Amino acid sequence: MSAQAPGGRERVVFLDHAATTPVRREALEAMWPYLAGSFDGAFGNPSSRHRLGDEAARALAWARERVAAVAGVRPGDVVFTSGGTEADNLAVKGLALASPRGRHVVVSPIEHEAVLEAADALARLHGFEVSFVEVDERGRVTPEALRRVVRPDTTLVSVQLANNEVGTVQPVADLARIAHESGTLLHTDAVQAAGWLPLSLDELGADALSLAGHKVGAPKGTGALIVRGRLPLEPVLHGGGQERGRRSGTENVAGAVGFATALGLAEAERSDVSPRAAALAARLVARVTDEVPGAVLTGAAPEPGGATTDSVGATRLPGSVSFVFPGTAGEAVLLELEREGVICSSGSACAAGSDEPSHVLTAMGVAPEVAQTAVRFTLGADTTADDIEDAADAVARAVAAVRGIAAG
Repeated sequence: MSAQAPGGRERVVFLDHAATTPVRREALEAMWPYLAGSFDGAFGNPSSRHRLGDEAARALAWARERVAAVAGVRPGDVVFTSGGTEADNLAVKGLALASPRGRHVVVSPIEHEAVLEAADALARLHGFEVSFVEVDERGRVTPEALRRVVRPDTTLVSVQLANNEVGTVQPVADLARIAHESGTLLHTDAVQAAGWLPLSLDELGADALSLAGHKVGAPKGTGALIVRGRLPLEPVLHGGGQERGRRSGTENVAGAVGFATALGLAEAERSDVSPRAAALAARLVARVTDEVPGAVLTGAAPEPGGATTDSVGATRLPGSVSFVFPGTAGEAVLLELEREGVICSSGSACAAGSDEPSHVLTAMGVAPEVAQTAVRFTLGADTTADDIEDAADAVARAVAAVRGIAAG
């Protein structure tokens, strides 16, 4: 049965932070003046040449500076977008189409759909050839594997910093060196890594990096692409030439301010939140693997003792845990867990409702019928030890219940 919160309300354990996070109060408060106000407010169009427009433009510049500081880049390298999907599309299509180098791109097979579909569009509409760099059983791309597929005509390599389903962290700095040896650009989708891992573009060695606001406590529909300013970038959206001609459309000033506020707070909290979440995740892994027969952790193993590497050398995203439970159906386990008051998912929220097994797990060598038993638990800054103990108890009961039903 579900635990009861004070006052008799059902206690809900939310372990689906990889899908989205609650909006931070600080972000909402920072946004308000740019959403509504009087004529002494700041709700103007930042392109307008009057006092209200100038105020909005200053707020947009402040947001750009704050995001740039987190990534260690110049403010002009920040392109505000409507979220991670747009940022990925702008990076993959924009960098590839603007490069005179060739018509070949390389992606990993476990990328978010935004990268995979953008690469597919390059192939269908623009004559590009797409190669997939293999991943190992943990979901890792090795430098050796990348070296085998990069060619003289490769224009772009795109590999996630951290996978959204299994939490595996890629050795992006090493991969960037391989790409750069042949003169190829590297983009990394860092949407899932924000707030958990360092995002310095120089440390990562990347040429472009995608972010989404709702993963760090900003509203949905906000995000950014960080791209080194001298790199040519073909816009996906054409129009009035905003964002230095790289992303047209009247800027979402309030959204940019909220995103910058939340991202700055997440970065400031990271050194405390990441190790604590990693320790809690390790506890969940230990209990589930000990108490649920046949449970298999997917992705890279947790850091010893639950510690996390505060550098680009981390192997698993802090707070990310994913299992397969052979002999069950992942969706059935999810329903049982929700009845127990535990909210989690079977994988990427963007692919929810699909009958197909996870493309991430199958690329890692997991059999399709086993991949369909996957359940993902992703922690947040407010996840507690009690949450983890309650979740572990619920998992044991849920899996047993589903297996009992399957056995007739």
